[in-house]
Amino acid sequence: MKQTLARRVVAETLGTAMLLAAIVGSGIMAERLAGGNAAVALLANTIATGAALVALILTFGAISGAHFNPAVTLCDAWQGGISRRDAAAYLVGQTIGAFAGVATANAMFELPVFFASQKERAGAAQCFSEFVATFGLLAVIWGCSRLRSAIVAPFGVAAYITAAYWFTASTSFANPAVTLARSMSDTFAGIRPADVPAFVAAQFLGAAAATFLLGWLVPLDKKDAENIVVPHQE
Repeated sequence: MKQTLARRVVAETLGTAMLLAAIVGSGIMAERLAGGNAAVALLANTIATGAALVALILTFGAISGAHFNPAVTLCDAWQGGISRRDAAAYLVGQTIGAFAGVATANAMFELPVFFASQKERAGAAQCFSEFVATFGLLAVIWGCSRLRSAIVAPFGVAAYITAAYWFTASTSFANPAVTLARSMSDTFAGIRPADVPAFVAAQFLGAAAATFLLGWLVPLDKKDAENIVVPHQE
């Protein structure tokens, strides 16, 4: 079924909102139940995020491609999978959805709808971690979408993010919209607003590097340009 831009943008907005609600909400719940054990809290947050990613990509992928991430959308536009006009609409929807998801999570746990995070995530190691996390995410997306069947991508993306929560010092935000929105929740998954610009810059650089490298490793067949994260129709 051919999807209108309106449907695709709503799918991106709703999917991103639900993803942020899962990330922030599970972080709040995990911190409250872990009794001060940060490892247990992170594990719970990781499992919830990975599970939500699989479900949301399977749900919305055939409508919009299930980007839920401005870095993914801009790289998709770079590769010809989506027009610049549609990419701009996606970015607006993703940003609105991200903040709506954070507000939803905060409200569910009787916290202020928005309150700036005080959680420091600064320094070269943290920023490099975001470069690595986003590089890996885009590498997985491009590899799965070009070399595997459509059903593989949701599981590949979720598996990578689940792992990256643990092998990166930053716990793998890997998403500019997610990073911006998480600065408005002073909870387990938060990030200080002052640390956001460096994270976002590193994420875009990582996404661009992966897109460039995978473009050489796995040259894009133009007829498959729309197949990111999963095939969809404009």
